[in-house]
Amino acid sequence: MKRAIERLETDRAAEPPTPLREFPLAGPPGTALYLKDESRRPTGSLKHGPARDLLLGALRAGQIGPDTLLFEATSGNMAVAQAYFARMLGLSYTAVVPGRTGAAKRRRIEEQGGRCHPFDPPLAVYGKARALAEESGGYCLDHLERVGDAVDWRGPQSLGAQILADLEKAGESAPVWVVVGVGSGATSAAVGRHLRMRGVGTRVAVVDPEHSAYFPGWAADFPGYTTGMPSRIEGIGRPRMEPAFDPSVVDLVIPVPDVASVAAMRHLHAVTGVMAGPSSGSCLWGAFSVLDRMRREGERGAVVMVVGDVGETYRDSYYDDSWVVGKGWRVEGPLSDMERFTATGAWGVSGG
Repeated sequence: MKRAIERLETDRAAEPPTPLREFPLAGPPGTALYLKDESRRPTGSLKHGPARDLLLGALRAGQIGPDTLLFEATSGNMAVAQAYFARMLGLSYTAVVPGRTGAAKRRRIEEQGGRCHPFDPPLAVYGKARALAEESGGYCLDHLERVGDAVDWRGPQSLGAQILADLEKAGESAPVWVVVGVGSGATSAAVGRHLRMRGVGTRVAVVDPEHSAYFPGWAADFPGYTTGMPSRIEGIGRPRMEPAFDPSVVDLVIPVPDVASVAAMRHLHAVTGVMAGPSSGSCLWGAFSVLDRMRREGERGAVVMVVGDVGETYRDSYYDDSWVVGKGWRVEGPLSDMERFTATGAWGVSGG
């Protein structure tokens, strides 16, 4: 599969960096907030690069051949990206998805040439994907187990390298903080490792939604922490701390209320026109939190938050007022908090 490896490497080399946008922030003085917009990847999310790296790793290890059937257990952005690259290589790709997965999410996978295999109960999809791969002589990509080792965090096209290069072009020093979401944990690990390799002193803050294991597990220094409950914020949050998560390169984990994530994604859209998913709302809330911390401590410099995925997918859910109210989320309070911070630099979130 030498030709397949060359094709993926050529594709990576040809892909332009994603945009870096400045968020129009009134305060605090001496600080700036930038958005690294990974929703502009060809498949609409920051999972695009890690999906390619997973396939490259498997090809180099001889685990994928010209006729290998590929399987994965996910219904989200990772499946969309994997299907895209599988089609590029002429390989069959099947995503094992929970039975309740909506038509819109299945359609995104299918539009990239993938197939969906519904299966219940939801937590059994991982075992089912492995079983289908074994029965067919195929290969299960198993991103939750493998993506941490697959991602190229050292190279000049890694997310950490791009953030530093983008800020240099903008006339800024290395950021004081980078704020990212955490699903598999691969992004925070890759960014944190690159920043530490470069010795720039940038700190990494991870945002974590309700019902996710990362904040309590990180705070207690207990990697075996589990919640047994799924995240309600798509793209981030896990009931366990996944193998790719590297707490040694994470300086802060910020728990974000789900309603705040929803309010913040809407605020992001209203202020910048960037229509992103709810995980980006979590990141914006976290970015405001660290900016307020910088103000209180008299620290100056830039903060970069990562926009994780495009928001078009969520028009009928997180951007739909009736759907949000049905979830019991009242966004008015946190939305007001964010509007005030944007306009004045005063945070003062009630209840934390």
